[in-house]
Amino acid sequence: DSLPPPLPKKQLQRAESLPEQRPSQHCQGDPTPWASSIFYSIPPLHLPHEEGSPSSIPPRDIPSWAPKKPLTKSQSLGEPVAWSSPSPCMAEVTFGTADGELGQLLESPSGVCGVVLGCQAATLARLAARIQEKLLGSEERQKRLEAELAGKGWAGLSILQREPCCQSGDAWYFPVGFAFEQNQLVFAAKVPKPCCSSLGVQSSLGIHCSIQRLISRFTDRLPGELVLPGSPEEKSQSSSREEPAHLATCPVLQVLISPEVPYQTLAGFVKGSHGLHRTRPGHYERLACLLLLQVCMGLEHLRVQNVGQGDLCPENLLLVQCPCPPQSQQGKQPSLGLSLPRLLISSFFKVKDKRRPSSTSQEQDWTKGLAALPSPVADELNVGMLIYQILHVDISLENALGFKSNRLPEIPSLSIYSTGLKRLAMLLLHRDPGKRVSIEQARSILQVLLWGPRQELFARSKKTLTLLQSWVEVKRALLLLKFAENSAGAVGSPGLEEWLCCQYFKEVTEHTLYQVTQALYT
Repeated sequence: DSLPPPLPKKQLQRAESLPEQRPSQHCQGDPTPWASSIFYSIPPLHLPHEEGSPSSIPPRDIPSWAPKKPLTKSQSLGEPVAWSSPSPCMAEVTFGTADGELGQLLESPSGVCGVVLGCQAATLARLAARIQEKLLGSEERQKRLEAELAGKGWAGLSILQREPCCQSGDAWYFPVGFAFEQNQLVFAAKVPKPCCSSLGVQSSLGIHCSIQRLISRFTDRLPGELVLPGSPEEKSQSSSREEPAHLATCPVLQVLISPEVPYQTLAGFVKGSHGLHRTRPGHYERLACLLLLQVCMGLEHLRVQNVGQGDLCPENLLLVQCPCPPQSQQGKQPSLGLSLPRLLISSFFKVKDKRRPSSTSQEQDWTKGLAALPSPVADELNVGMLIYQILHVDISLENALGFKSNRLPEIPSLSIYSTGLKRLAMLLLHRDPGKRVSIEQARSILQVLLWGPRQELFARSKKTLTLLQSWVEVKRALLLLKFAENSAGAVGSPGLEEWLCCQYFKEVTEHTLYQVTQALYT
């Protein structure tokens, strides 16, 4: 009886235990997966600018105390989390998020920095998706259109113009009208030239901003009121009768209906822009970079689909006018020569077929020269040739494929883009195949030419991953501020160039920038 009662055993909850001094304990129970990715993005402290080639960049050092996360299919061991896939937790954070939820995020190891960076990534992804929907339309609407057009031929369409609005190397395009949901829509009816059809391949492609879309197809006789010109210069009755006679052996034609109506080919744009290039070289060569960027992005999409581009020549690259600005901005709309059009790849073939449709004699020469080359190699040489053609510099097929001359033609320095385009052309047309850059690398080089970082960034500071990471984070913040300021003013809604810029900054990493700037500025 004299013994005191036993003391009750103290039970500590997990949240009440004292934290250990190891940093890993501070990361347990982290409510935001994005915050833990900050540890993965810490670059080595010292990486000399003079160190080797772009491929010699050492792998990112991951601290042993970094939180362990399950890997997704798109992530390899030690790979940083991509900006293009922001955390679902951060994607839901908005200005109206309750302070209690924000408090949980701010208690994470990354703190305010992690929350801000994560929200910026999510916002860029949302902006890019909204601009793309404005440019292409929603997928649901396209499915409804396809259902309405199914089974309809020429009789279900209204012909708006007797002559083609655009003629490419492999097809004629006629504007046609179609009534849909109390609106009169304008589509393009693509009539392939003989032996140039690639509709079977095109019907299996996914949606992409630089790829011609297919919403319907049918086989029907060509209406009598449509005129297929024999030549652009000659419009006499004899020449107009000559072309239908040429098609007499194929009276029933396969027709493709596309929602994008081209107004010109890239060849026509280049031919008519000599004066613009001479009087406003900076503006024209920036347009050249943006057009080439669209080509590279389209080719990347086709490679994923295991499809090649039939004829990557200016005659088969279509230009489409972007949606008009709001009514208050219509008076300020620039002319077609000054505004950025959408560029569409419109000729395709299956890579395993190794058969490229061609129509003109020049294209047939290209076909002979490129037939023995794998599709990726041909694409890189073709893009290199496009640079010279867009910049109005003559280059022969022998220089591009045979490399009989040790030096490629000189590209004059007319703007801040000239040197970079010259460097890119040299890397794409290098005599040593092992030193040529890929289409993906060419796309990254064009993005750096357009939006930086420029070489003056490294004039005062040595190029390191830390510097490049800081540059990316600051530019992302400034880009979002620019969107906010423009939306509050009278600048108008964002368009194609803003979408391309968003695509760049939501995906780029400091490692990519190190390699690209090393190749571009060395």
